[in-house]
Amino acid sequence: MSLPLTVAPFAGHPSFLYSPVQTDLDALDAHIAILGMPYGSAYDASAISNDQIHAPDAVRSVTDRVCRNLERYDYDVGGPIYGGRKLKVVDVGNVPADFNDLRSHYARAEQAVRKILAAGAIPVTIGGDHGVTTPLLRGFDEHGPITLVHVDAHIDWRDNVNGVRDGLSSPIRRASEMAHVGEIFQIGMRAQGSARPEEVAAAAAYGSHIVPAFQVHDEGIESVLAQIPDGGRYYLTIDADGLDPTVMPAVEGPAPGGLTFHQVRKLIHGLVKKGRVVGMDIVEITPSIDVNMISCITAGRLIVNLIGAAVRADYFDAPPA
Repeated sequence: MSLPLTVAPFAGHPSFLYSPVQTDLDALDAHIAILGMPYGSAYDASAISNDQIHAPDAVRSVTDRVCRNLERYDYDVGGPIYGGRKLKVVDVGNVPADFNDLRSHYARAEQAVRKILAAGAIPVTIGGDHGVTTPLLRGFDEHGPITLVHVDAHIDWRDNVNGVRDGLSSPIRRASEMAHVGEIFQIGMRAQGSARPEEVAAAAAYGSHIVPAFQVHDEGIESVLAQIPDGGRYYLTIDADGLDPTVMPAVEGPAPGGLTFHQVRKLIHGLVKKGRVVGMDIVEITPSIDVNMISCITAGRLIVNLIGAAVRADYFDAPPA
């Protein structure tokens, strides 16, 4: 079956931040492209259609809690989100899955990112599980070198699980093998995940900078930003369980002691000031166990902070509104 690269969102708000929906990526005219990537690479049949596939549309559905009106003052960014500019934020819909070919959506996601980048836009992706970061990063192979900044409770360095090499426990291992990915900074690690001592050793052998959550709490997110080289091209991947479950309860692997919203917000603003954030994803939200939709609202607010900070750093040639 031949499917388009993306399809319009399924339900709720038709787009994120009330933005126009544009699924023809060959005609894309945008500064920011919001992309939904619902499907990952399952480790067993029961996970092919897990609840995280609903996250892109769930985050869209809380648009009116993320932003009541684009003209209103937003204290996170110091004014209206778009800074009084004619910023072109476009929602390009969701990458569909073909259940006759359970690998094809990864190829579609990679191609979608390539087209977004070719249009001069920044892809901001809502997953899906963390496996989706692998095809997204592959689409940046002509846009390196990239410094990968990873917020998560877990290091995600498994080579494979059940023979699957591009699932949710492997995206940073796969990223380390990409020629266009350079330094890797991993922030927020705590408790236990799928990593065994051999995965920790593999990350150390690569030279990954691993900053446990408690180090961030003790030393401040500023100490992490100081380690990241200035003038880079940064890709930011945020696993929702990297944040504390008090603000991100809708995750399958909650662990106390995670990063705060304020810390991740400051990380985003700091990266924007240091160089250029070329892409971002936020993954692993499980909407059915959310509490008052706060996880989805938090995800949306992190995206707003990236957009608002990028406008104020003059990322875009956007005339006054």
